[in-house]
Amino acid sequence: MPQAIALALAPQVQAYLQHVGSERRLAARTVALYTEGLQQLQAMAAQAGQPLLELQPPHIRRFVGALHAKGRHGRSIALWLSCWRGFFKWAAWQGWVQRNPVEGIRAPKTPKPLPKALGVDEAVQLAAFVNPEADPWDEARDAAMTELLYSSGLRVSELAGLDVQPGSGLGWLDMQAALVHVTGKGGKRRAVPVGQPALVALQRWLALRGSRFAAHWAEPALFVGARGGRITPQVVWQRLRLRGAQAGLATAVHPHVMRHSFASHVLQSSGDLRAVQELLGHANITTTQIYTRLDFQHLAQAYELAHPRARKKP
Repeated sequence: MPQAIALALAPQVQAYLQHVGSERRLAARTVALYTEGLQQLQAMAAQAGQPLLELQPPHIRRFVGALHAKGRHGRSIALWLSCWRGFFKWAAWQGWVQRNPVEGIRAPKTPKPLPKALGVDEAVQLAAFVNPEADPWDEARDAAMTELLYSSGLRVSELAGLDVQPGSGLGWLDMQAALVHVTGKGGKRRAVPVGQPALVALQRWLALRGSRFAAHWAEPALFVGARGGRITPQVVWQRLRLRGAQAGLATAVHPHVMRHSFASHVLQSSGDLRAVQELLGHANITTTQIYTRLDFQHLAQAYELAHPRARKKP
């Protein structure tokens, strides 16, 4: 933004920045963002041949459109609009303008970012990873957590809240039925299937789970830390990120990446959006629909195989 930086700030802008910095006591970083936004506004006003304090809503809309056309992110534009709106509101209090030209003007909508998910090969690589140098107890626990997250798409809080058997906790593991019972957002309970590889990893972990502790140890949590207490979501994040790096994945792995991977891979294989909604515990299917954007190529291939008019004649 060289033109905006080279332009000297108008006295009114300087007075406003002094106001937000000293009287409103905004953080230095915020004042710097306000300065950048007002520099940009002043530069665009000068380029349009319009005095800053005589700007009207059509000018602001045109400026917003120009910023959007240049690739400015919607959030950045929204931040600058907020800055401009505050400046003109303050200018009105000073009696410098009759109306706020930014009032009612909004930034362009920014598309909701796609959730980050591993590719199928990456997910399998992570799930199959074995660290031969790790402590067997740590390795069994971390492998079981990784497999269960990918197998059942649990939130990290749901994973950490699991007990070995039914009780007063938020959820529990039913090895015999190959189900995990969890309490999700809003207290909504659901049962999610557990795949065979995850069951094997869980059996291995359960065989070692109590081996570090005294005979009277009676922690109900399925996954525990080194001191025998229920594992925390923060530790799950740390262990999964470390495991992803050790497995050689370029993508930073965390529990929600595993949940997204579970959802997108099940949807790719089944095409059943409603089933994925139930498995994830989403209250609204619109939340689940974002996964339909992850793999359009798969949907196109399914169409070509299934639709009579899409099939090529022999």
